[in-house]
Amino acid sequence: MNTNRLSNTISSALNEQIMREALAAQVYLSYGAWLKDKGYDGIANFLFRHSAEERNHMMKILEYVLERGAKVTISAIPEPGSDPDSVYDCFKKVFKQEVNNTESVYKLVKMSFDEQDWATWNFLQWFVREQVEEETLAHNLLDKIKIAGGDKANDEALYNLDKDLSTEPDHARLAQDVTVENP
Repeated sequence: MNTNRLSNTISSALNEQIMREALAAQVYLSYGAWLKDKGYDGIANFLFRHSAEERNHMMKILEYVLERGAKVTISAIPEPGSDPDSVYDCFKKVFKQEVNNTESVYKLVKMSFDEQDWATWNFLQWFVREQVEEETLAHNLLDKIKIAGGDKANDEALYNLDKDLSTEPDHARLAQDVTVENP
């Protein structure tokens, strides 16, 4: 008896997303290592934690595919690419990585909607919310670095950012969570 509840199209796309999440983990690991080498331990640790979070996203999708009776296919992960040119460039690349991942999640959501695969559509809503958080966090960090001078940020500003990110939470506050009492 066939227990697979995913279409070949959805199964293939989810397997592709597993690879994308693994790539994001590798990118953040690579950037974290680059920053650690430059002496930015706080920013590096922040990106190491995000690398682990991306791996958790990968596992969440992998488990879902298995629970739906489909086959997980592990593919090669592309190289993360070259090191950033600066801390500012690093966070521009982080933001771009998150936007690309959001676009990929949106394609999956549309695909599941078009196929009327409501279980997958519902499962993906967590990722939609997560990507809003990830983009917001990356955007906020990029803004902080822009205020500090972008590519021309001085050592003191980068030192303070490094110190701040060593204790910064790994999530952003979202507009949907704001109330009059808690703006």
